[in-house]
Amino acid sequence: MTLALAFALLAAQPVTPEAQAEPDTPAQQDDFSGVDWEKEFGVEKRQVDPATGELPVDPYVQSPANAGATPLSGTGMAMAFGGQDGIRRIIDRFVDLNTTDPRIEAIFKNQDLVRLRRTLFEQFCYLLDAGCTYTGRDMKTAHKDLGTTRADLNALVENLQRAMRENKVPFTAQNRLLAKLAPMDKDVVER
Repeated sequence: MTLALAFALLAAQPVTPEAQAEPDTPAQQDDFSGVDWEKEFGVEKRQVDPATGELPVDPYVQSPANAGATPLSGTGMAMAFGGQDGIRRIIDRFVDLNTTDPRIEAIFKNQDLVRLRRTLFEQFCYLLDAGCTYTGRDMKTAHKDLGTTRADLNALVENLQRAMRENKVPFTAQNRLLAKLAPMDKDVVER
């Protein structure tokens, strides 16, 4: 009877989580909530430059040739786009349209939009002869591994046309800029 009493007492004991563990599993799961997985796997965290708000990029040679085309001459095109202020408005609207367009928004996820706005502004300002120097990377390097398709590029052009139209850029001026940008497609489209 003593053995029966011992089993009865054991059965009446409260069950702890450790006692509920399966025989082949650890009694307590490790807590990984505080683990810095990027550090564990050697992923370097890119720090935003406090002065510019941009993420760092690999070093490259800065050259106006990186803009992908030679600038138009004269002040007429810059004036048609509203000068530097107008170009900046167009670029801001263009980036906003691209980042919210369901057709292409995935391309812009996890991209440095501060740098994108700056370099697009410099590129357009340079190409329109509005008094800027382009300091960005060449088109092939800047678009490498984005997986851009012809359809993506078409959506992008539609958004640029909309941004120019909303900012009252004359149709002929829009076409002159698009003609400067069009040959860059070979460096932008990857598939």
